[in-house]
Amino acid sequence: MPETTPRGLTRLAFGGDYNPEQWPESVWQEDVRLMREAGVTMVSVGIFSWALLEPSPGRHDFGWLDRLMDLLHEHGVRVDLGTPTVVPPAWFYRAHPDALPVTREGVRYEFGSRAAICHSNADYRSAAAAVTTKLAERYGDHPALAMWHVHNEYGVPVSACYCDSCAAHFRRWLATTYGTVDAVNEAWGTAFWGQRYVDLDQINPPRLTPAAVNPSQALDYKRFADATMRENFVTERDILHRLSPGVPVTTNFMTALSQCDSVDYWVWGREVDIVTNDHYLITDGRRTHVNLAMAADLTRSVAGGAPWLLLEHSTSGVNWQPRNPAKAPGQMARNSLTHVARGSDGAMFFQWRQSRRGAEKFHSAMVPHGGTDTRVWREVVELGAAVDALSEIRGTRTEADVAVLWDWHSWWAQNLEWRPSIDHDARERADAFYEALYDRHLTVDFAHPEADLSRYPLVVVPALYLMTEAAGNNLTAYVENGGTLVVSYFSGIVDEHDAVHEGAYPGPLRDVLGLTVEEFSPLLPGERVSVTGPDGSELGADVWTEFVVPRGAEPVLSYADGLTAGRPAVTRHRLGEGTAWYVSTRLGADGLDALLGWAVEDARLAPRADLPRDVEVVRRTGESGTYLFAVNHTGSDAKVPLEVPGTELLTGERAAGPLAVPAGAVRVVRLDG
Repeated sequence: MPETTPRGLTRLAFGGDYNPEQWPESVWQEDVRLMREAGVTMVSVGIFSWALLEPSPGRHDFGWLDRLMDLLHEHGVRVDLGTPTVVPPAWFYRAHPDALPVTREGVRYEFGSRAAICHSNADYRSAAAAVTTKLAERYGDHPALAMWHVHNEYGVPVSACYCDSCAAHFRRWLATTYGTVDAVNEAWGTAFWGQRYVDLDQINPPRLTPAAVNPSQALDYKRFADATMRENFVTERDILHRLSPGVPVTTNFMTALSQCDSVDYWVWGREVDIVTNDHYLITDGRRTHVNLAMAADLTRSVAGGAPWLLLEHSTSGVNWQPRNPAKAPGQMARNSLTHVARGSDGAMFFQWRQSRRGAEKFHSAMVPHGGTDTRVWREVVELGAAVDALSEIRGTRTEADVAVLWDWHSWWAQNLEWRPSIDHDARERADAFYEALYDRHLTVDFAHPEADLSRYPLVVVPALYLMTEAAGNNLTAYVENGGTLVVSYFSGIVDEHDAVHEGAYPGPLRDVLGLTVEEFSPLLPGERVSVTGPDGSELGADVWTEFVVPRGAEPVLSYADGLTAGRPAVTRHRLGEGTAWYVSTRLGADGLDALLGWAVEDARLAPRADLPRDVEVVRRTGESGTYLFAVNHTGSDAKVPLEVPGTELLTGERAAGPLAVPAGAVRVVRLDG
């Protein structure tokens, strides 16, 4: 069986993507010297090197990589070795131009960027398998090899291709998935608009159409595109397992909802030996550290709660947003150690040495253009020492308080054409509910709607438009057995084929919520409504309202104005040993805080009002002990309560009573006992 940790790595991973092919070999000696100075333990190599490794069809040049692998091993640096299949060479596309993907509008992309791949193309599949085989045969037992890294960031920037090869592959996928054309017609509801097929050969990808395309077909094509990329990953993974036994295989995810929306990471998480992730701060006016925490929690959840690895983030600014600010002093370490607090067994970057040429030359790196006499380099060295000081936490697991349900298939379905309101955004609701939980200092696990939820006192459903009957039954049993459930609007509406559940909304949630919804009443831009409680308190809401009919649920807040005036806006339903809450409108931050306050009370979760806003407290636990991480994102010193004393690992000092966490700093305490 492959290992689930990097082979030969006894400390936390610290390093980054190393692209020495961009530099003369005279620089390599300086690189390894600086790696030792910074405390680098592992680097990723070869991810974009296909054209160098195979300069012409069937002719390979491994000399430079041989020398590099040996040099890194000599200096004690482990290697995450990439298969370079994200960047087929120019000669490959010259011979196989049909391997370039085609857009829904029928435009074929050109060579000159990265990841321009039709994943159904047989020539690409064959060439990718061949170069992976050559690498595995040559380096499968190299002493520097820690793990294999297949491809790079599947789904970014292209996931789906609409060419004729994909059309044929899609038909084969439909035959495997449904068996018959009649089953496809039933699943897709092709009686509508006269779209019925009599043969699978009549079916094409959902290319450009004059009006909305069949939504069930479009949803299945997203599933097909995801499955096709995964087929190619599995092919490479299995080659590596066979030729390099015992060495773990991964590919770098991009789980943040702000960064990739085309990959079902619940499924992918079961296919890799180690879950790894890339995360970059999105400069959109939001609190970036909240998005970071959310991405880390989601990655850990995809890993089933096991430790994972941050394989890429940035030392400072990136280069691909409209505006790319530098990170503030200390922010690099704070970002990195937040990922570690939330389950990562290390912190790695893109990239080691900042490029002088190419599209990412202004993307920050561990060794910046200015070299070692820079703030970034000094912070890199300091961070390397801090990561090394935390090595004993390796293998421990992060403790969570609550679960948030998330399903990529539901996100895909909700984002299709012709929904009740373009202003209802599943990602926005997930962000908003997560931020409200974060501000209550609750650590979140994400979970699939059909997963076992019994260990969580509180489960939150921010947006689950698509819900299977099995998921509905799961949530009903969860509440009946004593759980507390919070569900937001426009959830439980359609089944796995995007068909509306029979009967009144919200389908499989009717019984657990104790209500039905007669009609949706989305609001126009700028429209707002007020919701009030029996005590006269008033909260604002926008985007969405509903005509809710209680059928066992008790109204908690009601609409004060608008078309739904006098109707329930927020309800509470006792079922069995538990309670289910429903919110039928888009509450702002104050409203969500109030709602979750009531739910937290029902769930009997201990309040954490003694912690300042934007000071995170997270625990990791394992055989080596229990570790409390305190991360201060504010500009003021903070105090964090300690239940028991311990040793602060970054300073070596004893910690007892309130833990002092300076402004912008991180403290990690190994608790006694």
